[in-house]
Amino acid sequence: MSERSPWVGDLIHDEDADRRGIVTDVRGGAVWVLRPEAGPGLWTSEHPEPLTVVESRQS
Repeated sequence: MSERSPWVGDLIHDEDADRRGIVTDVRGGAVWVLRPEAGPGLWTSEHPEPLTVVESRQS
């Protein structure tokens, strides 16, 4: 796992929501928009601290 901040395309684990997802947008550098690995839906996070990069888009 990586220690860098999550960015668009990264697979993350959201500790607050206790689920994994993919970053789809970072609005204003302050709101991370996430979608599940599979299936519909979106959720947001205003804090990057609980978002752990599982696999970066670059991998």
